[in-house]
Amino acid sequence: MAAGSAVSHMKLVTCAIVLLPLFVTIATSHNIFLDWHVSADFNLKPASSDQPVITINGMFPGPLINATTNDVIHVNVFNCLDDPLLFTWNGIQQRLNSWQDGVSGTNCPIQPGRNWTYVFQTKDQIGTFFYFPSINFLKAGGGFGPIRINNRAVISVPFPKPEAEYDVLFGDWYSTSYKDIRSRLATADVLPPDWMLINGKGSYLNNLSQSYEIFNVTQGKTYLLRISNVGTAWSFNFRIQNHQMVLVETEGSYVNQIELDSLDVHVGQSYSVLVTANQNATDYYVVASPKMSNASDNSTLVGVAVLHYDHSTSPANGSLPWGPDPFDLQFSIIQAESITWNLTTGAARSNPQGSFNVSNVTISETFILQASTATINGSSRYTVNNVSYLTPDTPLKLADYFSNGTGVYELDTYSKNTSNVNAVSGVFVASAIHKGWTEIVLENNLDTIDSWHLDGFSFFVVGMGYGKWIPESRSIYNLYDPVVRSTVQVYPGMWSAVYVYPDNPGMWNLRSQNLKSWYLGEELYVRVYDADPNPAKEKPPPKNLLLCGKFQPPAPIPAPSIPAPSIPAPSIPPPSIPPPSVPPPSVPPPSIPPPSIPTPSVSPAAKPPSSMAYNPNRTRSLIAVITTALSFFYIIGSY
Repeated sequence: MAAGSAVSHMKLVTCAIVLLPLFVTIATSHNIFLDWHVSADFNLKPASSDQPVITINGMFPGPLINATTNDVIHVNVFNCLDDPLLFTWNGIQQRLNSWQDGVSGTNCPIQPGRNWTYVFQTKDQIGTFFYFPSINFLKAGGGFGPIRINNRAVISVPFPKPEAEYDVLFGDWYSTSYKDIRSRLATADVLPPDWMLINGKGSYLNNLSQSYEIFNVTQGKTYLLRISNVGTAWSFNFRIQNHQMVLVETEGSYVNQIELDSLDVHVGQSYSVLVTANQNATDYYVVASPKMSNASDNSTLVGVAVLHYDHSTSPANGSLPWGPDPFDLQFSIIQAESITWNLTTGAARSNPQGSFNVSNVTISETFILQASTATINGSSRYTVNNVSYLTPDTPLKLADYFSNGTGVYELDTYSKNTSNVNAVSGVFVASAIHKGWTEIVLENNLDTIDSWHLDGFSFFVVGMGYGKWIPESRSIYNLYDPVVRSTVQVYPGMWSAVYVYPDNPGMWNLRSQNLKSWYLGEELYVRVYDADPNPAKEKPPPKNLLLCGKFQPPAPIPAPSIPAPSIPAPSIPPPSIPPPSVPPPSVPPPSIPPPSIPTPSVSPAAKPPSSMAYNPNRTRSLIAVITTALSFFYIIGSY
């Protein structure tokens, strides 16, 4: 009896130990509610010129989304622009939920004067990311902002807690309206952006700048800088005068820590670095300069901010800190290959990152995708395998759900590993084998540094090389500790290869992050299909799903037209009074469809946005934690 009781108690203890992490995970995830009013501001003038700047709640850059692993983010977007709008969440994997990805292939746009709420989870992710408008070339006008996904308290971080964290969003900027640039892209040779902004501000050394960015530090303290290249065209080299950086994370993966004097950051990429304020208490330059450019130190294309020590009375001075030759791609390649994955630390989960690796995987299929340019029907276009993506009126995901794609796209019409003989425009949708390891080779036939991003996944960057990729190129792959990220650079005349595990069913955008290239066709979609209809395998469409294209919402049924009753004429003739010119009110007007511009939706007064990860549902979480802990200790005590 005693032995049976002991066994019973031991089962209870084991059950409690197994379930405790689950309950704690549930208890410590939060719902974060945000209201975003997106509008154009003509008064900011970051490039000292009259141009619209896209703001969110009046902010440029937009507000921080400060979340923790497994939090659920609700973003109610009110479109106050005169363009349709979508936001995408660069690097957020949208596990089993491509309905929230916010690109043209997954979502109907939010029309001017309307609002729509995104709901997505930061499932099993940590790290530094950002968001931006994904359609209509709007990113060139702003609307971008930072995303932080913090570790849960139960997960140890592979570096000491910093004194503070700073979001560092730098990127190129056109000095004219994004609408003007957009209108000329396909018909003229539009010059690349000619300004560089750091957190929406111009250079410290530029007299035309309205303001410049300052990062305040205290001597002896260490800070975490979350760096993202939110620009549209230029890769940049980032550095801080007289200070070294320790690289610790990239796009959700902890890396083997390396000390750097400078860091190349390509369009769409994000990093986290530690910087220790270990110099004399004065001010220092923070610099971002373009790659493959002869821009001088005082050029508007060189971004300069200030690292300001407490109690400093001396401004930053001297020449800007030395950076690598902007045309020395070998420096950039060697640095990229030195960034490797930390196999032993945990990230979103407590088990080591290296538990899931590519050291001994079997590849199911290979994509070979070549980026180039072509003239199609008299317009300049960018292509993938000589196919320039043509955006249909109906989102692919919508067509996939309602009609298996019929009438919108045909799966695998274009080759995934050879180029079309002639350049064409088309809806390029490629299938990937669900849970079959896929090798994607990206070749760059352009004369600029390209960068490629895959929504829905992180991939292993296994290799880079010169010229054309051939199967023998696999001999130089790093299959031991390749870095895991979601955006990879591809140098001119070179290739980059990645491994991805397509375990996330949905319709996923594979694109160039260079905005002009993307806007003019350098993209495709990857369809990952799981035949199991279980919603645990892929979520159904949200209840607030927007419809458009072939699946327009039904028009309201007009009220039935009731004819006026027949009244016989009186036998006595009426007096000679002319009839009224206004028709009788009982006759309804003809039914006319509503105008194409929707009536603006009425919204409540804007509230200050909340982007703290720990403010909502605090009571629910606290109760859950306390209940779980009491149950655990009760079982232990009874044993």
